[in-house]
Amino acid sequence: MNVCAVVLAAGEGRRLRPLTAGTPKALCPVGNVTLLDRALARVAGLDVAVNACYLGDQVVAAVGGRAHLSVEPGPPLGTAGGLGLLKPWIGDRAVLAANADAYLSGDDISALLDGWDGTTVRLLVVPGPPAEFSGYRFAGHSLIPPPFLADLSPEPADLVRAVWRPAERAGRLELVPYPGTYLDTGTPRDYLAANLNAAAGGNLVAPGAVVTGKLDGAVIGACARIDGDVIRGVVWPGGVVAAGERLVDAIRVGADGTVPI
Repeated sequence: MNVCAVVLAAGEGRRLRPLTAGTPKALCPVGNVTLLDRALARVAGLDVAVNACYLGDQVVAAVGGRAHLSVEPGPPLGTAGGLGLLKPWIGDRAVLAANADAYLSGDDISALLDGWDGTTVRLLVVPGPPAEFSGYRFAGHSLIPPPFLADLSPEPADLVRAVWRPAERAGRLELVPYPGTYLDTGTPRDYLAANLNAAAGGNLVAPGAVVTGKLDGAVIGACARIDGDVIRGVVWPGGVVAAGERLVDAIRVGADGTVPI
């Protein structure tokens, strides 16, 4: 089966605001690597498209020439509508659809393709809650054969209703367990948890950051200045934690943009 990949990066990330007020969710850094770059790494080796909408110019600039780009002209079309808009590019291929906001503790999702006969819809899953599919939770990646793409159109719709549930009712839905950690990074709490998982119990400090304060479970972005303490926190590139300040269970953007958990 000829398979292409689509990284779904068009969403507004409303639950993650204010972090996404001026930055697309796909470009939020986790472990000092943007979610978009993590998603592209997981589908490396496939022909890849990225869809964009909210703050789409930033996504387009970040992708550059690494993938085919599909910019949705109005409000986001949703996961199914985004694939519908890409049908001329997809052609008769199957699609590995990857949510850009999915954080996985490793890049290997080859189990989703291993042994696939090309007739079923496959979902990467982890144990619930929420127990969306037979006690499992969707883990951000699905594999869709051409027959289940045929009726998709560039109209607002989601894959749950347009593809996954119909496949389930037809007895053609397969669940593929993912052995690591999955987080959807959709809320500040889960976004922080993903960063702490990426730090693996230690600290991650990007090149160019200056740190004179104490770090304990911290992810520090490039060119940040840390003169205070960061405890279980994330500081975005260029962020500042002043001397005498303690950033605990929080995300810092700029000099004083703080999102507590």
